Amino acid sequence: MKAPFVDVHDLMKLDAEATVTEITQAIQDQVRYALGRRGAIVAISGGIDSSVVAQLCVRALGPEHVIGLLLPECESSDATLPLSQLLADHLGIRTFREDISPILEACGCYRRRDEAIQSLIPEYGPGYKSKLVNEGLLETGNSHIFYLVVEAPDGQQQKVEAPGDVLMQVVAATNFKQRTRKMLEYHYADRFHYAVTGTPNRLEYELGFFVKNGDGSADLKPISHLYKSHVFQLARHMALPQTLLEQTPSTDTYSLAQTQEEFYFAMPLEILDLCLYCKNNGYSFEQTAQAAGLTAEQVKTVFADIVSKRSMGEYLQSTAPEGGEGVA
Repeated sequence: MKAPFVDVHDLMKLDAEATVTEITQAIQDQVRYALGRRGAIVAISGGIDSSVVAQLCVRALGPEHVIGLLLPECESSDATLPLSQLLADHLGIRTFREDISPILEACGCYRRRDEAIQSLIPEYGPGYKSKLVNEGLLETGNSHIFYLVVEAPDGQQQKVEAPGDVLMQVVAATNFKQRTRKMLEYHYADRFHYAVTGTPNRLEYELGFFVKNGDGSADLKPISHLYKSHVFQLARHMALPQTLLEQTPSTDTYSLAQTQEEFYFAMPLEILDLCLYCKNNGYSFEQTAQAAGLTAEQVKTVFADIVSKRSMGEYLQSTAPEGGEGVA
């Protein structure tokens, strides 16, 4: 089993109790006063981010004012529902389960994705599985070349480079999943007069690893200022179940198991987390390299990739400008 995400340097140490107090007070203020809502909706997946957000909401509002949504689909990991239920039972919150597969089928999510894949691998069809992967930033110096991995029903795999048009169509199709889940989150928020909580951490939010009007949309984002290692520190401090702490961060979006590292971040999360912290706090290439166990040249590559990914994050965080003349 892969080792759990851990702190890699004293730079990332957090005053966990003070942070929990600060965030729970902010949740209370935002939900009850700024938004005037009675509680919080959290879409839980069994991942560490949604688990920590749900726990923080329970501490802030009480378990009777937190609803956990379980939103699986036919390609979700077999572990998603058991892990989500483990968290809900641990927190003592009520849950609602919605299988989003019929909605995804109706809007053509699977069909549109499969058509893109079939343009490269014509035999792709029922019984096949797939995912997108990156070769790795530290190995290649490039995080923008993606490959399509396809597994046949007999278990045989093949890997082909994904041209830009195929890549974008696959991503656009799978983004239906996050947007469908968000639609249901707001349905339950309207039904119970609750607020929708977002679960992106700072690594995801700043570097654009979320879907616009999907998992990036929320009434409040309690952990968007926390680095990934900080989220794990809070999880340990709040004594979340060890099983949740041991999960490898994944997208749970593609039919083949896929980690966040091999898809978007293109390098180990704990190293990228530290590099982002160092860049944001003015550390040199050499200082960052010493802390992260990299060479200065590798850090330069990582910093450049951070700048590139930030541009995507800025677009995803943007909203429509107010006023001004329309475009003819």
